[in-house]
Amino acid sequence: MSEGQSVDHRSNDRENQVIPFPSSTSPQVAFQRDELRTIFNLYGRRVAEGEWRDYALDFRRDKAVFSIYRRTSEMPLYRIEKDPKLARRQGAYAVIAASGLVMKRGNDLARVIGVLEGPLRAV
Repeated sequence: MSEGQSVDHRSNDRENQVIPFPSSTSPQVAFQRDELRTIFNLYGRRVAEGEWRDYALDFRRDKAVFSIYRRTSEMPLYRIEKDPKLARRQGAYAVIAASGLVMKRGNDLARVIGVLEGPLRAV
């Protein structure tokens, strides 16, 4: 290039500019580590008893769901849901049966999933 020629770097910068992908307005809801530990403690006991055999985790924008199955091909027996929007009114956690019946709802996960504990048996 000669001294008389100038290069327009500004137009080249615009062409190579990275435009970020638009992010969602609200982050997805997930279970925290201690919440998962509480759920998996119950799940492990019930698997050992032979009552439950599979589970699924579903994280959405509005709620997190832990589904419990007797067999993989069936509908879930129970769903443990975490919905932060309901935390002040009804409680963030709920246990829902396969029929859609809300078995228990509240803000303390351990008490809410206590409804899924089997009756004590003599050994």
